[in-house]
Amino acid sequence: MKKLFLIFILLLKLNCHAQSFFEKDTSFNASRTAWTSGAIAGGWTGSILALKNVWYKDSWTNEFHTFDDSKQWLGMDKIGHFYTGNLITKNITSTYKWSGLNRNQSLLIGSSVAFGYLTSLEVLDGYSKDWGFSWSDISANTAGIFWYVWQDLLWQEQRMKIKFSAHLSPYAKYRPNVLGGTVAERLLKDYNGQSYWLSITPSQFLSNSSNFPKWLSFSFGYSIDEKIYGNFNQFFFAPNQKPLNAKSQYLFSLDIDFEQFNPKRKWVKTLFKVINHVKVPFPAVIFNGERFEVSPLYF
Repeated sequence: MKKLFLIFILLLKLNCHAQSFFEKDTSFNASRTAWTSGAIAGGWTGSILALKNVWYKDSWTNEFHTFDDSKQWLGMDKIGHFYTGNLITKNITSTYKWSGLNRNQSLLIGSSVAFGYLTSLEVLDGYSKDWGFSWSDISANTAGIFWYVWQDLLWQEQRMKIKFSAHLSPYAKYRPNVLGGTVAERLLKDYNGQSYWLSITPSQFLSNSSNFPKWLSFSFGYSIDEKIYGNFNQFFFAPNQKPLNAKSQYLFSLDIDFEQFNPKRKWVKTLFKVINHVKVPFPAVIFNGERFEVSPLYF
């Protein structure tokens, strides 16, 4: 999650700017393609240099090394990489479709850029004493890219979307340097408050004559609770008090698929595409491996 916010802002800014001109071109547009490629190259290079000189400044080494973090944080970190690979592929592919490239060309470029960019971030990790190059991260990135590509090839649309939601958990106070000290840091760094969702829109599988609401989705989510350390599932915060025991949580809720709406104004359509990366708060059923709970409004 340490780089997800930067990636998210760069891609959405690129996508919003592109979609605000006109509808996607039906044939190859050299100027749009050149602008798109230049913006991506600049964003890629600039973000890598910024991360190296700012984020990795105090942890940079000249020795490349690997690190196996596949069993940390009960899988939340890997799902985050899956989401990020999917997010980048979606936005880059969409932008090249807007530039007039055909579906296969856009998918090839979008997936290649996503894989290359995320791999370059992993290389930075490989030179950091605090982290390391993670093959499990690479696998999760690749899976997220594939999740987008196969749906686009099969259905020419995304019928099973990956979404994100977050709320403030009460656990950041135990490790504010890792789980966040400010509200923004806690939302981005505290896995206890984050959830990732598989949001399925039934209307996309039904005929156009169906009366099922086109915008309604069913969402299946995953989160964790009481997780303070990546490697350890139990945390004693005070003598003679009940410890925190990390656990996985499985969620079910409803969602809104904003991309099923067809507003007349192009800026509204663009806004809906941006919003659709995030799950809408709804009541949710939560199962933590021992019991079921119901949240009247889950973020």
